[in-house]
Amino acid sequence: MPFRDGFYEIRQADMRTFFSNLPLLFVFMVPSTAMRLWAEERKSGSIEILLTLPITVTQAVIGKFVAAWCFLGIALLLTFPVPLVVCYLGDPDEGLIISGYIGSFLLAGGFLAVGAFFSAVSKNQVISFVLAVVACGILVYAGMPTTLNYLSAALPASAISVIESMSIQVHFDSVLKGVIEFRDIAYFLILIIGWIVACSIILDERKAS
Repeated sequence: MPFRDGFYEIRQADMRTFFSNLPLLFVFMVPSTAMRLWAEERKSGSIEILLTLPITVTQAVIGKFVAAWCFLGIALLLTFPVPLVVCYLGDPDEGLIISGYIGSFLLAGGFLAVGAFFSAVSKNQVISFVLAVVACGILVYAGMPTTLNYLSAALPASAISVIESMSIQVHFDSVLKGVIEFRDIAYFLILIIGWIVACSIILDERKAS
């Protein structure tokens, strides 16, 4: 059970388990949302109409991304009964709950940007979904202790440090602690912007050809 370590079992009213399970859930949930962003447009041919509108490719990419990100944000907001129940059953740290939602929203944005890129790469939704799941899974598992311990046997400490710093899991866990540092926010923003730029480049090439 994904919530077997919930507050009923540990007798502690917090949302730590709820948030800690989101990365693995989002690995599948977010790509399933992103796979239709461009793959469906390319398959139906409507992307040609979209790209002839008086907007740039980058504006179209950002517009679709923001709309999908807002959708995921609304989905997160709909979990509001969970913190209400937690607050009713105990006296949790509201700061940790707020930072958890901020981190979850940024996590969704990062995965969505990855999914948007692969949706632009392939017009087959299944292929774009699988590629996005693999990429998002790597970003998560790269920062897990078991993965780092396994890699430490073959790679130098400097390489392990780089891999750890590039993992979305590490930065998400940092935000969950309630201390929102600049490096974590910068990581998510760079991740989102980088994949959006890559998506725009792919679509620009499609448009030119």
